[in-house]
Amino acid sequence: MENSGNEIVNRVANSDLVLLNLEDYYDKGERVVCDIKDNLYQGLILREKEFRAFVKENDWSVYTGKNVAIICSEDAIVPSWAYMLLISKIEPYANYVMVGNLEHLEQALFQAALRNIDASTYKDAKVIIKGCSNFPVPLFAYGELTRMLRPFVQSLMYGEPCSTVPIYKAAKK
Repeated sequence: MENSGNEIVNRVANSDLVLLNLEDYYDKGERVVCDIKDNLYQGLILREKEFRAFVKENDWSVYTGKNVAIICSEDAIVPSWAYMLLISKIEPYANYVMVGNLEHLEQALFQAALRNIDASTYKDAKVIIKGCSNFPVPLFAYGELTRMLRPFVQSLMYGEPCSTVPIYKAAKK
């Protein structure tokens, strides 16, 4: 069909560009922090007997369906087993639990989600990784997706279909 000049043609929609939106991999579950600091003796050290009593008596179901970051916000002596013990109690209830701050948690959630992408399905594709998002997408996710896709794609771009920044272009075969 010939364009008479009055008709608006969406060349992006008619192209072979593939838009990948990292927002589609954002886990919408609530993020919470479990801070060990409240269990420290004089704010300095974790006592095993008291901590084990806390772990035994606490209602861990409050973490049901949540994404949990376990930290100690005080500069204190906390043995590794304490974090392990908390994970063993929270994990049956939580959507995801890990040791680290909220930034580490966000990275871990994206890492888990990106593992579900079969990058080979983008073989020889012209891929745009969408730039704008309504959810906070960590820089890590953009880097990881680039690393995953680069061996397969014909080209990789960043931004919006109407305005992209070239990232990678495969050598001609």
